[in-house]
Amino acid sequence: MIAFLIVSLAITTWITPPHAVVLHNILHHLNILPFMLAGMIFGWKGALRAIVFAVMLQAPIVYEHWYRAPLDAQDQVVELSTFGIAGMIAGLVADRERMQRARVEATKHELERVYSELRENIQQMKKTERLTAAGELAASLAHEIRNPLASISGAAGIVARGQAPAASQHECLDILMKESQRLNKLLTNFLDFARPRLPRFQATDPGAMLQSVTTLAQHSGVERGVDIVLRTNSLRGEVQCDAEQVKQVLLNLMLNAIQATSGHGTILVRAFMNAQSLCVEVQDEGCGVEQQNMDRLFDPFFTTKENGTGLGLAVSANIVAQHGGTLSCDRNGADRRGMTFRVELPLQPPSVGDAARAKDKAAFA
Repeated sequence: MIAFLIVSLAITTWITPPHAVVLHNILHHLNILPFMLAGMIFGWKGALRAIVFAVMLQAPIVYEHWYRAPLDAQDQVVELSTFGIAGMIAGLVADRERMQRARVEATKHELERVYSELRENIQQMKKTERLTAAGELAASLAHEIRNPLASISGAAGIVARGQAPAASQHECLDILMKESQRLNKLLTNFLDFARPRLPRFQATDPGAMLQSVTTLAQHSGVERGVDIVLRTNSLRGEVQCDAEQVKQVLLNLMLNAIQATSGHGTILVRAFMNAQSLCVEVQDEGCGVEQQNMDRLFDPFFTTKENGTGLGLAVSANIVAQHGGTLSCDRNGADRRGMTFRVELPLQPPSVGDAARAKDKAAFA
């Protein structure tokens, strides 16, 4: 196309009479088109080739008009030079822009390569972290299973020999039953922790839910001389949650508070709502937890109770996380004993993707 323009301009200039000054002037100005196109498309080298080709074609015309129409010939030389320089400058700018684009593309590809490697490394690190966590959980589970198995083995040996008195045999059978139940509870809690199901969200009355859990927990409290006081004065409206899972969390917190309270005492359950969330606090008057153990409280298999599995709080934290909320704890003030656990749940459920990601993290995050 550029060559066609140069040839067409040269031929038109050849056949145009010398006295048609205005037409010659227009033709001279049109030389800028092929020069600029050559510079922008092919760079300064392309512009130079176009200039040389145009000069070769128009040099005879300039020579002929130099004596017959010197002003037109001089104007043609000036136009060719000026527009040629303009084409070269456009070519230099185009070359620079192409170099910049090439560098940007190269940088982009390099960043994509680095990002891909980084993502693979992160995935590998996550896989390694999961395997490490799985190994730690397996080791902890094996350690927790070993004690009841030892009790079961010893009691079964005594019964199998058949030489123990009836009272001892009855005691051994009682040990077998209790330790079997303990193992079943341990494995059930471990499966709840390792394979938590996604919540089934539905509109729930928080006041009725808390009243139901408090009534259920109060039976255990009466046996130990512990009172549960429920305050839900400011609860209005509904919350989107899985009522059964949230009841499991609250019941676990209340039972923990009852077990932590020695002798007569009071457990205060406060619940209130704001524009975004439902907050429930369970405050006990127990012995509390040592400061150095606070960071481990939600770790699986960590427990301060003699017969605890160490999975109750870990399962509860996972359930709350899948609801898009938080479960936290703090020691009561210096003038009060015990602990306060705080559950904060959003009024609206998280997206399915967020809940699924929380589920994936639940076991080995």
